[in-house]
Amino acid sequence: MGNTIILPAWLIADTREPPLRQWGVRVAGAEIADVAPNQTLRERYPGDAVIEALGAVLAPGFVNAHTHLYGILAHGIPLNKAPSGFWLFLEDFWWPLVENRLDHEMICATTDLRCAHMLKSGVTAFYDCTEAPNALPGVLAAQAEVVRKHGIRAILSFEATERVSAENGQLGLRENAEFIDACKKTGGLVSGMMCIHTTFTCSAKFIRQAFEIAGDRGSLLHAHVSEGTYEPEQALKNFGMRTLHYYDKLGVAGPGFLASQCVQLAPSEVELIAQKGIRVSHMPLSNCEVGGGIAPVPELTSAGATIGLGTDGYIDDFFEVMRGAFLIHKAYHQDPRVMPAQLVWHLATEGGANAIGLEQTGRLAIGWQADLQLIDADLPTPLEEHNLYEQLLLYRSAVNVQAVMVAGEWRVRDGDVIGVDWAQLQQRTHEAAERLWANARG
Repeated sequence: MGNTIILPAWLIADTREPPLRQWGVRVAGAEIADVAPNQTLRERYPGDAVIEALGAVLAPGFVNAHTHLYGILAHGIPLNKAPSGFWLFLEDFWWPLVENRLDHEMICATTDLRCAHMLKSGVTAFYDCTEAPNALPGVLAAQAEVVRKHGIRAILSFEATERVSAENGQLGLRENAEFIDACKKTGGLVSGMMCIHTTFTCSAKFIRQAFEIAGDRGSLLHAHVSEGTYEPEQALKNFGMRTLHYYDKLGVAGPGFLASQCVQLAPSEVELIAQKGIRVSHMPLSNCEVGGGIAPVPELTSAGATIGLGTDGYIDDFFEVMRGAFLIHKAYHQDPRVMPAQLVWHLATEGGANAIGLEQTGRLAIGWQADLQLIDADLPTPLEEHNLYEQLLLYRSAVNVQAVMVAGEWRVRDGDVIGVDWAQLQQRTHEAAERLWANARG
């Protein structure tokens, strides 16, 4: 592939800085080779291919810091009654009707469809957690084969848990360890991460074992943390302390720990996250769906925590997730100054990359990954430096993403995901859903 210069109306190079009018980038191989005014790029590189994008904003690709790709199969599932709380959501619905029923084909079908959806939404990298105790072993290798076909940057993990049995828990740890090792040997855009479920489904010995395996491989350890009131209540009852203080006691709390959800936190836990450098992923919309609450993200960002945004397998349009983070916390705090648009953009890009351990990702700077998107800039009112972040956040969606590049390769052009047969992907997912739903129908 030859070198390319991309010349937009506006450039979001670094989400911590103001946008740049009539600036663009040069892509060489898989990286950004130059960032400069459009006219300067034209003069410097007269032999390069040119992408004229004067009706668009060029921005870093979004980083989905937490998803469950199989989760789409639960959308519309027949239920006699909705769960009345977070624990009942797990015990009566999510575990028996969804996760315990998953097999390789169901997971691969949803991975196929949702990789395409994410690319269409401007997502260029994601972290996925698969919990499917009866799909072991080999589910991550099967899933990775599908992901590689889409050319999207991905970190995959299996959510190991002892809730089924101690033996099944060990199978989950082994699944992660072997996948991390295999990805290091093959290289490419797909890698692995160590992952466990929670303190109420994993013993102290199991948690420490997972952390040691992760450390030996240079991997983060991920766990769901206090998604609802159930886990902190159980931690206080069983361990005499709240969830994150328990992880700290086990020696897990630190930069090697990725804590997702983090909804029901005490102020002392917010302080602990900042002090220890614990990474956090925030899912504003799914936290609403399951009735978990509203995470103290403004407090965490003020404390300097590393935070990314995720879909949690709920809604794939990342602009919707950003709007959730932008609006929900304003309403909760009754303060329109909370969670400004530029901060939300940072959490959706470089913040997410930092949270899941991706290097040189989420910013369009020389030597950084050429993971980027072009967003239609045709809005009812003019885009200006002072309003661009907010205007795009509030009034753009996946349908407005014109093009997406991952590692220097175009994956979306003219609004279409290259090489995707949407009807085939949809049919395959429908068939997987019908098989899963048959169990719910009894």
